[in-house]
Amino acid sequence: MFVTAILAGIAADLAWEVWARAITPLWIGGPLEPAALVQGVFGLSSRPIAEAIHAIVGVVFYPLGFLFIARPIARVITPFLPWWIVGLGFGVGLWIFALYVMAHFFAGQPPFLGFIPLTWASLIGHLIFGLVCAAVVRWREGG
Repeated sequence: MFVTAILAGIAADLAWEVWARAITPLWIGGPLEPAALVQGVFGLSSRPIAEAIHAIVGVVFYPLGFLFIARPIARVITPFLPWWIVGLGFGVGLWIFALYVMAHFFAGQPPFLGFIPLTWASLIGHLIFGLVCAAVVRWREGG
């Protein structure tokens, strides 16, 4: 199960990075900057350390959250939903966690950064992350 989580995390994080750094700038004029959020939350001055923290969270902890929290809850509460809806719902949950809990409560930013274009680019990035994570889990489980 841990190998599945890591593979899902790598694939989902790579998809996120393509969206955040290659596609988002074409839409909003600049990339998504999750390391800046990590710096604000933890008071870090080191950009490489903030990037590493975000990468570890995306590759290890978020996929474990999908496997051991989000998917089991979905199986109990909404067992009729297909895997891809559960993956998208997981992405929405990650987005809420990032832009409301972390950015607002811990970094002192307005909720959801005031719903600027970056907010919506972040939502799409988190939807992509959740969908890819769920797809890799499904593939690894023979679905």
